[in-house]
Amino acid sequence: MSLASASAGQAVRPMSAEERKVILASSLGTVFEWYDFYLAGSLAANISANFGPGTDPTANFIFTLMGFAAGFAVRPFGALVFGRLGDLIGRKYTFLVTMTLMGIATFVVGLLPGTASIGILAPIGFILCRLAQGLALGGEYGGAATYVAEHSPNTRRGFYTSWIQTTATVGLFMSLLVILTLRLNMSPEDFAAWGWRIPFLVSIVLLLVSIWIRLQLNESPAFQKMKDEGTLSKAPIGEAFGRWDNLKIAIIALLGGTAGQAVVWYTGQFYALFFLTQTMKVDGTTANLLITFSLLLGTPFFILFGWLSDKIGRKPILLAGCLIAALTYFPIFGTIAETVNPKLMAAHEKVKVTLIADPATCGNVFDPVGVRTFTQGCDVARRVMAQTSIKYERSDGASGSQTKVMIGTKEVAFNADFSKNIAAATVEAGYPSVGDATILKQQTIGGLLGDARGQKLIGLLFVLVLYVTMVYGPIAALLVELFPTRIRYTGMSLPYHIGNGWFGGFLPPTAFAIVAATGDIFAGLWYPIVIALMTFVIGLIFMPETKDRDIFAGD
Repeated sequence: MSLASASAGQAVRPMSAEERKVILASSLGTVFEWYDFYLAGSLAANISANFGPGTDPTANFIFTLMGFAAGFAVRPFGALVFGRLGDLIGRKYTFLVTMTLMGIATFVVGLLPGTASIGILAPIGFILCRLAQGLALGGEYGGAATYVAEHSPNTRRGFYTSWIQTTATVGLFMSLLVILTLRLNMSPEDFAAWGWRIPFLVSIVLLLVSIWIRLQLNESPAFQKMKDEGTLSKAPIGEAFGRWDNLKIAIIALLGGTAGQAVVWYTGQFYALFFLTQTMKVDGTTANLLITFSLLLGTPFFILFGWLSDKIGRKPILLAGCLIAALTYFPIFGTIAETVNPKLMAAHEKVKVTLIADPATCGNVFDPVGVRTFTQGCDVARRVMAQTSIKYERSDGASGSQTKVMIGTKEVAFNADFSKNIAAATVEAGYPSVGDATILKQQTIGGLLGDARGQKLIGLLFVLVLYVTMVYGPIAALLVELFPTRIRYTGMSLPYHIGNGWFGGFLPPTAFAIVAATGDIFAGLWYPIVIALMTFVIGLIFMPETKDRDIFAGD
């Protein structure tokens, strides 16, 4: 019997030195992987300028978003590949492989010549690096969570694994901090020319340190016990998903757990940043500072909710986070908008914009990986107005009629210069200009903290991060406890990465498509709200409470 199993029902004991080493090594490596993964999103503008396949800045930026999305798309495949290896050859060696793959791919991005030097090989090389990162991340999380859980006492598994749950946020925080430090200490020209590569190149040092620390670890006692007894699974994928009793658990884990957790996570961190910069037109430095402060305040709550899940259960905390988030997103984002850009919100109330188009030309504007080309007038107009945060109403035109956009009674010329035309016309009608888009312009750190509006925004963003900690803090322990040891790495990794890679990772393009289709900048919130409510209902009915399970029993 393992020490973890023997601890069930006994008084809580202090964390041992070995357990602290396990948590530190697992968490440090996973922080490093998330840091690497998020750099592509944080430096999207620089990547598009250097690796974009053409000369059009918009097309290049869409290409970069496609590369970012590609990393999310392949995560479930990484979960299958490395989850299977983790159940066949061991937890320790598998997540050493995933960490090394991630580090090398990230370092290569920092060295990769741009399109101006090597042509089409540059964007191809970048996409290949993103695919390698996505595959690696698909295998890393399940290995780290499983490894820590299998070293944990049964009565403290939520607390121990919650340290792993901080890693995604800490990795994002680190990437933002490194980028902000460079931006504040370099000229914009130097950063654009070569400074943006430094965060990628620095990752090689983090990789070497992480590998050295992880090499000091022993194999998970649960896995070692099965290996010694000859009871390892010979076909983890088939056993995990080819048998209905295990497949049913995976489906419940996805729809009643990780799907809702994922959309709350991405809304509180990624979509909040997207909303500030793309919709509210806050400059990138200020927006990153706001998010960074909210993450700094919120990160300790991952540990709190992990600890609390050992007391009251995983399920009530996770489902409460989904429900509260779904009920409060509209007022929170509405208050953020009124605080950061009141001129824009006033224009939405005062300026009437109408899109008149043949309904047959108004198609689906969903573009999850940025590869679609839109030619119909209605689709082009909707996407342009969504990108410029213009609120509009739609009116059906006659069959075969040309698309028209009216601002009050004035028609905006719909031609190749429509983006410029609509921007000029809306400013004339009362929308803020680009230079006057927000009351928070290029704030210093001190200025932001000393501004009542900055404090209010940090508080609102902190609440969004608090929801993230509620749903994410207990999820690792829950997933580990749902699956038997012999298929645990494989079984928990796939629903986690489908939830976070697909339901969560495609939240920004999905929300943008909803905004473009409706003309309402807040309508994109319906996507995370509906998914979070779905998880609340399915989880409430079908998800078992797992906190008292002995994960070693019966293996």
